[in-house]
Amino acid sequence: MTEDRDLHGTHQPADEPTAPERVRTGMDDVDAVIAAVEELEDRPVEEHVGVFESAHEQLRRALDHQPGRPGPS
Repeated sequence: MTEDRDLHGTHQPADEPTAPERVRTGMDDVDAVIAAVEELEDRPVEEHVGVFESAHEQLRRALDHQPGRPGPS
């Protein structure tokens, strides 16, 4: 006969759902944009467009940056 551990009170409760892993690129400017977009769920929907427009502009500057030249501020 095999023992069923669940019958003896050793059953562990299911793990709590974990937050999704945050994306990080290692580029401070890009990571700041990602963090701002990640925080949208805590902000009113009316603010989302402004955050996305700002994110687009900041990402465009980061992508246009050429090595050896000063980066975006």
